[in-house]
Amino acid sequence: MNKKGHIQFTVDDPVGIITLDNPPENSLSEPDFLKDSELEDFLHKNRLKGLVFTGSGRHFSAGADLQELFEIAGKKNLLQKKIEQGKRLLQSIEELNIPVVAAVDGICFGGGFEIALACHIRVCGEKTLFAFPEVNHNLMPGLGGIRRLSKLLKGGVSYEMIIGGDMIDAEKALELNIVDHVVDSGETLSYSVHLLKSMVHNKPMEVIQAITRAIYYCRNKTAEEAFIEETKLFCDLACKEAKRRENESD
Repeated sequence: MNKKGHIQFTVDDPVGIITLDNPPENSLSEPDFLKDSELEDFLHKNRLKGLVFTGSGRHFSAGADLQELFEIAGKKNLLQKKIEQGKRLLQSIEELNIPVVAAVDGICFGGGFEIALACHIRVCGEKTLFAFPEVNHNLMPGLGGIRRLSKLLKGGVSYEMIIGGDMIDAEKALELNIVDHVVDSGETLSYSVHLLKSMVHNKPMEVIQAITRAIYYCRNKTAEEAFIEETKLFCDLACKEAKRRENESD
């Protein structure tokens, strides 16, 4: 295990685990809680085929440390820079070409909720609570969570959650399609690692990356762009596989 600041990096080959470690509620001291370079180094150094984000102890994350946030907000240019860096970080997580799972227990609020929404798959414990409580502090989500939640929810539910600021439990989150799996509390990390290992076992890295990229394009690009990228990725894989089979037969 390697730790930098409030972040732990662990490898359970071929899966990487990034743990938010700022007890008791794993609050985020800054919007850019993890540097892009640290994430890239961790992924490439260990040739990871899957990644899990989780929280230490009982909780995933309560979101921003408000005292720290308002201190940064005293300097508007610094605040804008930090928010932009935090947004880019979550965009980088969403765009990763390996599957990324959020293993969520306890509370998942604000910026913590935004991290979970940037992951491709969300697993939560049966007692997990989700909320965007920013409105109760005269704020709003600022790291892309509004867009990501609105893409998941139908009708006016995103308005109700974000403006109302109310909590929802694991059962409701599953019903709304916010999470993909609900498991026993305390089992989210082991379940997530097992899920990823079962997905990527014996799968070539280039195939995992191609499929993950194709799904990202389907969700975030136009249909035309998604079809073009899918064709390119399929042809690249097919040509490489044809060469591999040709070499085997020689």
